[in-house]
Amino acid sequence: MLKALIFDFDGLILDTETPEVLVWQSIYEGHGFKLPVHEWEKTVGGYGISNFDAAEHLAGLSSGELDPVSLRSRYRKAADEIIHASPVLPGVVPLIEQARNRGMKVSIGSSSPHSWVDTHAKRLGIFHYFDHVICADDVAPGRTKPNPDIYLKALEQLDVKKEAAVVFEDSLNGVLAARRAGIFVVAVPNPLTAKMGVSGDLTVSSLADLSLQALTDAVNRGPG
Repeated sequence: MLKALIFDFDGLILDTETPEVLVWQSIYEGHGFKLPVHEWEKTVGGYGISNFDAAEHLAGLSSGELDPVSLRSRYRKAADEIIHASPVLPGVVPLIEQARNRGMKVSIGSSSPHSWVDTHAKRLGIFHYFDHVICADDVAPGRTKPNPDIYLKALEQLDVKKEAAVVFEDSLNGVLAARRAGIFVVAVPNPLTAKMGVSGDLTVSSLADLSLQALTDAVNRGPG
């Protein structure tokens, strides 16, 4: 029986990833270079696949004329302005409400720190929905996605077995983490991660297209 839903945060609940890549593309283009999006994509949802650093890379391309610290500051300011004006992604709240109405537990499992996730969840008015919020701070250093630790910690905090939970993810790193934890994973690729061919045990284009009953039926059928 399905007892718990575990949601990634960035790109799944709040689209932080599209603004971030667009801002870096703009910064690169402003200096006459092109962001290697294929490398940036590998860092989405965690750094298990690549340790690409857009600021360090651009500073290197400029032969030291640009300072990575200043570049990061400029990027963060521009991206945050867009992100702070962004709403919860479609389908997230209705699915959570359906789960809560059935007495199910709900958690966030994110590779971002609490300072980021908690702040935005409270700003968006959804923090109270979650029984637990598991972040990078809650696992050992270097053990974020695609390592399974965040999702294993979520199972522990929720006190449910892996067979009774579902993870919602948008990134390759996140899907790998859920699979390594042995949890059924629903992939919801965004425009950025869709280019990487991200897919799960069930793949949907938006959570607005998924009801709790349809999800339960898919879990009962098993991966496929």
